Amino acid sequence: MTDRRSFLKQATGALAGMAALPTVFAEPTAKKMFFDISLAEWSLHKSIRAGKLTNLDFPAVAKNEFGISIVEYVNQFFMDKAKDTAYLNDLLKRCKDNGVTNHLIMIDGEGGLAETDAAKRNEAVEKHKKWVECAKYLGCKTIRVNSFGRGTAEDVAKAAVEGLGKLGEFAKPMNINIIVENHGGYSSNGQWLSGVMKQVNMKNVGTLPDFGNFCIKRSDGTEWGGKCTEEYDRYKGVAEMMPFAKGVSAKTHEFDANGNCIETDYNRILKIVKDSGFRGIAGIEYEGEKLDEYAGIKKTKELLERVGPLV
Repeated sequence: MTDRRSFLKQATGALAGMAALPTVFAEPTAKKMFFDISLAEWSLHKSIRAGKLTNLDFPAVAKNEFGISIVEYVNQFFMDKAKDTAYLNDLLKRCKDNGVTNHLIMIDGEGGLAETDAAKRNEAVEKHKKWVECAKYLGCKTIRVNSFGRGTAEDVAKAAVEGLGKLGEFAKPMNINIIVENHGGYSSNGQWLSGVMKQVNMKNVGTLPDFGNFCIKRSDGTEWGGKCTEEYDRYKGVAEMMPFAKGVSAKTHEFDANGNCIETDYNRILKIVKDSGFRGIAGIEYEGEKLDEYAGIKKTKELLERVGPLV
């Protein structure tokens, strides 16, 4: 009995001593990223257009194929369903079944909110309203819109302030954000877009800095038509837009042998994002040609998870 008591006493002391060992011997704690990762549906646009997937499949694919539980929709893939409650309820059920959160809807094809023609601009505002309501129904926080318009930089900026302001006022009671992406033309000029945001001056109107969309002039004079002939500095542009950012778009095209994005220095650009005080969501948007969509999405996610904790 005495020997047993002595053994227990020594064992207890040894355990206490081990507990007091320096933390250098403890398991390392992984550094947390300053942002969450979402998946932009546009990353899968080829598969969807080929009929391999549908918009309804998207939440399950995001979670089960890529381990991503936040999603960003593209309205082009359910264009006639904004007010179809049966369809939206089906989509919501699939999100719930897969533990997926809806973040935003990217809106295209509903007109430019910076049209200098007042009738066209107001028509665009009206067409966007159903998507604000759809976003609310789906539990999204945000819709991404386009500030396209024809005219001088000054005239288009004035029109953008009016168009975004009207839609922002409509969205405000529903707590939905209206955000503009650098998406070609004047909107890809960071100084121009930040200037518009300063004039709008609304808490629910902001930007979605895309790491790759900085072509400000094309050979055919359109936002997305011909070959790019002039590009805005992406690092400068992102820095200018970040004070108004309610998300960022982690655009990638091609990767080198080490898994780094060729066209964008992710260490540099994520540092700009972090230094701005941003602590939101970074959406993966893969648009490359060499890798298939699934491989490209995985590469982008690996890059974010590798660089994110280090900046």
